[in-house]
Amino acid sequence: MWTEPLYTAEEMRAAEAAHDGPMLDLMERAGAAVAEAVLRRHPAAESVSVWCGTGANGGDGFVAGRRLREAGRTVEIVLVGAEEKIAGDAAETLRRARELGVPLVDQAGGELVVDALFGTGFSGKPREEAARRIAELNALGVPILSVDVPSGVDASSGEVAGPAVQASATVTFHGRKVGLAVAPGRFHAGAVEVADIGLASSQTRHGLVTPEILGLVPRRGPSDNKYTAGSVLVVGGSAGKTGAPCLTAEAALRAGAGIVTACVPASLNLVFEQRLLEVMTRPCPDEDGIMTLDAADEIIEASGKAGVVALGPGLGRTDGVRALVGYLLDRLDKPVVLDADGLWALAGHLDWVFARDAPTVLTPHAGELARLLDRESASISARRLHSVQAGADDVGAVVLLKGADTLVASPGRGVLVCDLGNPGLATAGTGDVLTGIVAAFLAKGMDAKTAAAAAAAAGGEAAGLAAERHGSAGMIARDVVEALSPALSS
Repeated sequence: MWTEPLYTAEEMRAAEAAHDGPMLDLMERAGAAVAEAVLRRHPAAESVSVWCGTGANGGDGFVAGRRLREAGRTVEIVLVGAEEKIAGDAAETLRRARELGVPLVDQAGGELVVDALFGTGFSGKPREEAARRIAELNALGVPILSVDVPSGVDASSGEVAGPAVQASATVTFHGRKVGLAVAPGRFHAGAVEVADIGLASSQTRHGLVTPEILGLVPRRGPSDNKYTAGSVLVVGGSAGKTGAPCLTAEAALRAGAGIVTACVPASLNLVFEQRLLEVMTRPCPDEDGIMTLDAADEIIEASGKAGVVALGPGLGRTDGVRALVGYLLDRLDKPVVLDADGLWALAGHLDWVFARDAPTVLTPHAGELARLLDRESASISARRLHSVQAGADDVGAVVLLKGADTLVASPGRGVLVCDLGNPGLATAGTGDVLTGIVAAFLAKGMDAKTAAAAAAAAGGEAAGLAAERHGSAGMIARDVVEALSPALSS
């Protein structure tokens, strides 16, 4: 399989409800897995402070504390909440911990902390007292290992509405939670371990993309020619922005497209002719280095042999560009990847995409998606999962929201999360590269959502190879382009 399940709180409750054994057994296995992780990760730590809430997550913490005490560690439990609220299996695990001599204390003094305050059922903001204790926990300056999810993180979305634990590691049970893969929650989780506690596997709405998705990308075969391998048309470029369509075109070739043509401003054609040796250029009417609506006929004619059109890299931002983008979206009868200035032109005109019959993939970053949805960029970043799904539903197309966790959504369906890559990708031009990869995969006949997810994975894997050669500190977009063919060939 090329995806790993990502569980919401509701899906985890369903998985637990389907279990035909005692729930106490699940809690014991979960707590034991946490204790094992502590001993493995911190073998020299003599004292551990376990911060527990009054629910099931706290019950897991009580088990972990008891197991660590049995392993010879000095253990203390900091109970956050009234003890009389603890009931059921959690109360039983607390009784067992006390029976072994694990004390309840008010202040922590351990060399590391186990965070068992809130589990997968948490959402929204912590109450005032809990928020204060989370801040106190974070201020201890010792390693923190969270149980299931860092307290304060919404397991179903990754949203962080208030204070949240900043863990160095998280042990999660049965399967990775959505909130551990999607920002901002993922940035609170640290290293994530998945512990098997004996639940049966089940379907999830959302999935984490694995490198195996690249096995779905068609490779050039003995019977292919340059057109059957994938033909891409790139439409972009303007004065001061000639690099963007060049990177898109070169990335499409390195991602396996057999032939790439670039429609560019006629007054800048010489720049592209000199830069793009393997790419054919098509000069189109422009004014002051920016294409106008008069370029439409040239572009539509050039698209005749193309399997897909990448529209927008470096295109410019004028009323003429907006008119051109609207005209092309209305008349192009093939897949379109819309990026950068193409997305700028689309704002306020989502019906241009919604009315299309052919597939469309939008590749915004948070600011671009905010403009499309008429929201603040900070709101998109705070609610990435909700925002990308809302974008796909509102536009009626596949939306790829770029970031350390790249999210791919299609209307009415779940989200694919790709966390492959490294911080070196945070540089100008890598978005243009991603557009070229998506276009190449679409031109090879992949469906839009899979092509977008595979493109994110290919870019991430290529970034890994580029970092091995150049390091990630000063990685540039061209380094990723050069690494694409090796990444896909392996």
